[in-house]
Amino acid sequence: MNFRKGMTLALTCFALLGLAGCGTSDTSNSGEYKVGIVQLVEHPALDAANQGFIKALQEEGLADKIGFDQQNAQADQSNLNSIAQRFVSDRKNLILAIATPAAQTMANATHEIPILATAVTDYESAKLVKSNEHPGGNVSGTSDMNPVEQQVDLILQVLPEVKTIGTIYSSSEVNSQLQVEKMKAYAATKGITVKEVTVSNVNDIQQAAQSLVADGVQAVYVPTDNVVASAISNLVSVTDSANIPVFGGEDNQVKGGAMMSLSVDYGQLGYQTGLMAAKILRGEAKIEDMPVEMQKEFKLVVNKEKLEKLGITLPQDMMDKVTMM
Repeated sequence: MNFRKGMTLALTCFALLGLAGCGTSDTSNSGEYKVGIVQLVEHPALDAANQGFIKALQEEGLADKIGFDQQNAQADQSNLNSIAQRFVSDRKNLILAIATPAAQTMANATHEIPILATAVTDYESAKLVKSNEHPGGNVSGTSDMNPVEQQVDLILQVLPEVKTIGTIYSSSEVNSQLQVEKMKAYAATKGITVKEVTVSNVNDIQQAAQSLVADGVQAVYVPTDNVVASAISNLVSVTDSANIPVFGGEDNQVKGGAMMSLSVDYGQLGYQTGLMAAKILRGEAKIEDMPVEMQKEFKLVVNKEKLEKLGITLPQDMMDKVTMM
């Protein structure tokens, strides 16, 4: 990297403080408040949540009063542990944890510092709160639970003859397991068989996808899974060759190659979390009393190129509602 390119990258990373993936950015010694942000891994959905959080605090007039300490764990548990120890020793006023493993690690590290999380599917299952309505501790935030039953209905609307759906997710992500269990239970009521495969890391995705193809699945559903989302191209490279459509849990998976989704909006989730943070920092609310917030509206997004490549025609009433990507 030459000097000019290095300076350009450094300035870009500084300007886009909300973005993960440019390494880490520590401005924690400036400002009235110290806010630590830990993102599990770099991929578009979590990046969007990060940016939404910063945007909310900017619009609330607080960003200039905050020293942000941005950290990306690169999907490594030892990194998460180190970041948690750093945030605690630095006595952050508030921590934002993006994704379930990040939230769990932060919660294990401190019971004193308020921790807001986002991109977490079920706070109760992850043992982060006593209940979603009454957290009762130092953790709350926003849930990225996608409408699993409606995703199955969507598949049936597009492919009414489907009898076997495949699903792929990380074995270490509680949020993904929860979504798949709900999907399997609902699919069973529709007479649909679900074939599931799990992966440990992105290197397993291609082989897992080949296994689903060999099992004769007619469509694939991907939950809001961090590992699969970070390498969705590995999945669709296999399913495209077999002419099998992939339905994702959120729009960034569609941008990455899935065919369509009734999508969670991670930017909006991050923004909602930022509004919660503003109330905590101003002393207007206590985190133990703040219910976990859910997304109420979902958007139907379609990868137009993938639709054409797979030769699938959507019903006209559905076409009137979609956002093409």
